[in-house]
Order: sequence, then C-alpha cells, then structure tokens
Amino acid sequence: MEVYINYISCYLPEKKLSNSDIELLHPEWSIEKISSKTGIFSRSISGDDEFSSDLAIKACNDLFSNYAGIRKNEIEYLIVCTQTPDYLLPSTSCLVQDKLGLNQSIGAVDVNQGCSGFVYSLGLAKGLIASGQVSNVLLVTVDTYTKLINPLDKSNKTLFGDAACATLISNANVGLSAKIEQFVYGTNGSGCESLIVKNGGVRNRKILAEDVIENENFVRNDNDLFMDGRAVFEFTINVVPSLVKDVLSKNNLTIEKIDKFVFHQANKFMLDKIRIKAGIPADKFIFNSEYCGNTVSSTIPNSLKILNDSKAFQSGEIVMICGFGVGLSYGGAIIKIE
Repeated sequence: MEVYINYISCYLPEKKLSNSDIELLHPEWSIEKISSKTGIFSRSISGDDEFSSDLAIKACNDLFSNYAGIRKNEIEYLIVCTQTPDYLLPSTSCLVQDKLGLNQSIGAVDVNQGCSGFVYSLGLAKGLIASGQVSNVLLVTVDTYTKLINPLDKSNKTLFGDAACATLISNANVGLSAKIEQFVYGTNGSGCESLIVKNGGVRNRKILAEDVIENENFVRNDNDLFMDGRAVFEFTINVVPSLVKDVLSKNNLTIEKIDKFVFHQANKFMLDKIRIKAGIPADKFIFNSEYCGNTVSSTIPNSLKILNDSKAFQSGEIVMICGFGVGLSYGGAIIKIE
C-alpha cells in the first residue's frame, strides 16, 4: 500500500529572540559572529504559559481550519513526537487528543525523539498505514527546548527555537502528495551524554543544581540542556554522509537523481560541512531556518511546508530527508512528489 504526506501546518510562537537581543545580553557575541556561524537571525520562543501541548493544538487547529477535507473524526492514530512533554506522565498525545476533540477510538502515543524525530515518526506512521491498521495518521512534532536552556548558556541560546508542526499522513494521494519511500535508521547510544538534560527523570530527580563556571564561562547545569558541540559535530559529520549513501542505495537511486535535500536544520555551519563531505550540490541543499532557529523535531516538516507554500516543489521531484542528533540517533528517507 502506498502512503503519502498530504498536508503540513506549523505554529511558530510570536515571541522572538534576535541576534541583537543576544548581543545585548552577551556583548562578546556580535550579531555578525552569531549569524555567520549559525545562519540564524532570530528564533521563535514559547511564552511562559505556552507548553508543548499548547503549541501542538495551535498547529493542529491550523491544519484542520486551512485544508478542506480534513476532519477530526477521520483521524485514527495520533503520534506526538516531543522531548519536552508537559508532564513526565501521562503522555502528551493523550492531552492533545482530549484538547483537540479527537475521537476516543484512536491510538495515541508519544515518541521521545529529537532531531531525528520526524523521520522516525514518519516511519512509524507509514508502518501503521501500510500494514492496514489505519488509514489516517496525525503526526505532531513539537519541542520547547528554549525552556531547557540556562539563562547563562549563550551557545545554545543562539541555536534553538520553539515550534510545532502537524502533518497528515494517509493512503490518499492528495495535497502535497509526497509518497513515502524507504527508510534507513541508525543509533549510537554511547554518545547519549553529548546532548542531554541530566536531571528530571526517574534516575536523577530534579534537584537544586548549581551552575558550573570555568574561566568565567558557563559550562553546564544538570537541570538544563547540555550540548557538547564538538562531539555532536564530529558524530554528525561522520555518520550523515554515510547515511546519504545508504538511503540512496536502499531506494535504488544515485545522488544526481535527488532534486532536493531537506535535512534537519541544525545550523548553517554544520550543514555546509555535511553538504560538502557528502558531495551534494549547493543549489539542491535547503536551509530555511534563518527566522525560527533550530526547532528540533519540527525543522524538516517546517522546511517542507515552506517549500510547498512557495511552490518550490514540482511534480515528479525526488526529495531526501535526513534527521540526526540527540540520542545519538539518525535516520533518512526518500519522498516523491506526485
């Protein structure tokens, strides 16, 4: 059975954090330095009273309001991919099901995955539909990483933004009409502490942790997001070019056959290095997170929506999507625009 991405809707919070705002807080980081390293000029920031389920509902309501023919009572399965759940339990998907007014006769599950989360969740959605269990899956990617960033952490502050995307996946060839092809996945859990919030789970309940400062620079606070940028960069630059080759092989394609490469929008410096090492032409490689930042699991669907809204897709185009990061995990797939 063929499975398609039909429609995508995204919600970006109204509050923004610009490079000039960061420079005011951290004068040693100039506007030019931030933009040249990250490619990001501003980030979307969730409000103090805005949490993952709230962003998810806004993205979903936009989906149902703006695309004719999508009805809430037709949704048979809900996947919410998030690493910033409202609660440790219950799952955020249960909250979204109720707040959105979806049928009670549906499946609802959370996927605790980050930068590769859209690819992983898309694979699960395809499996549910292709196996005949359901016909329509609503996939919501949502993260509010900015709530996990320490106020002194100028590095992560320059990268991350908040967002939610709602993607309708079904066996109907409508809307975007992006047929989902074959997937490749990868996991290297030995690098898990390279990108981590150490406290807050059952192993390390949240305690009053202190800021670690070295040479007058903030290093970490175990209650907040920690990223070893060098380790994550080395992981990414090593695995993603091989991932590209494996996705091409799995789908019986060559790199010349790919019309667009839509990768997780980590930051422009990292993506440029990946592109060059993987031998991807610059004119086929997408970067469009200048004004929202790295929105974790939502970067790929948000990029697909931007391309679709701008009429950048042509019938017959072949698109490679790849996600990589926290876990450490990675995954890629091919979608074909029909």
